[in-house]
Amino acid sequence: MNTSQKLLWNLYAGAVGALTTVLAAKAVNAAWELATGDAPPEPNDPDVPLRRALTWAIASGIGIGLSQLLVNRFAAGQWTRVMGTPAPRFNKTTLHI
Repeated sequence: MNTSQKLLWNLYAGAVGALTTVLAAKAVNAAWELATGDAPPEPNDPDVPLRRALTWAIASGIGIGLSQLLVNRFAAGQWTRVMGTPAPRFNKTTLHI
C-alpha cells in the first residue's frame, strides 16, 4: 500500500470515527434518558452519587466503544470493496504493549 492510500485511509477513518463518536454519544444520552427518565449525570460532579457516576461511565463507554468497533469494521469492509485492497491495519510486529 502506498503513502497516498495510507493518508486517504487515515482521513477516511478519522472522519468516520469522529462522526460516529458524536452520534453514539447522542444515542447513549437518549438511551439513558429513556431508561432512567433523567438527564445523564455529570460524573465529575461530587454531588452525583458514585454508583450513578460509575454506571453512567460504564454505559457510555460500552455504547460509544461498541459503535466505534462496528463502524470501523464497516469502514474497513467498504475500503476493501471500493479500493480492492485491504484497509491499512496495525502491524502486529511493531505494536509494543
